[in-house]
Amino acid sequence: MNANRAIGRRTRLALSENKKSQERIAVFIDGPNLLATAKTLGFDIDYKRLLYEFQSQATLLRAFYFTPTTEKQGSSLGPLVEWLDYNGYTVVTKMAREYREANGRRKMESSIGVELAVHAMELVKHVDQIVLFAGDADFRPLVQALQRHGVQVIVISTISSEPPMISSELRRQADIFIDLAEWQSRITQDRKQP
Repeated sequence: MNANRAIGRRTRLALSENKKSQERIAVFIDGPNLLATAKTLGFDIDYKRLLYEFQSQATLLRAFYFTPTTEKQGSSLGPLVEWLDYNGYTVVTKMAREYREANGRRKMESSIGVELAVHAMELVKHVDQIVLFAGDADFRPLVQALQRHGVQVIVISTISSEPPMISSELRRQADIFIDLAEWQSRITQDRKQP
């Protein structure tokens, strides 16, 4: 039996039961990617429930939310980012750069991958698992580096959309892949609440 598959089954069971393990975990969220994935699947994330999923299952050392910002947003980040900052998430922002293409169109560059990778590598000696909400193949070298340090990497995205929101390279590199669609009932925002 493939060792990765066996680990995947054990971890999926641990994340679905109400037993808290002694595992130390950190969560890294590529904000724009998670928002796009949830939108593609047709639901809104309840970030309080999402945080609770990890707090109730293991020792959560930190939950990071990475997002670009623009000069127009400045210090007055959107309501979601402000709420996350006050409710248990460490929000990391990066100023998006604006430039003009050869045809004169304005374009924004807003990758937060380097910042996410640096924060992950800073915690590598303090965690057993890292949960990565992302889909870009650019994160594969980070996953490989974390694995070389003995950290189990769980990647959460979706293959339930067409096209999938995760690259096949990143999905294959992860120790465990969890389709966000499987968690929908556990982390969906209650529409009755404001």
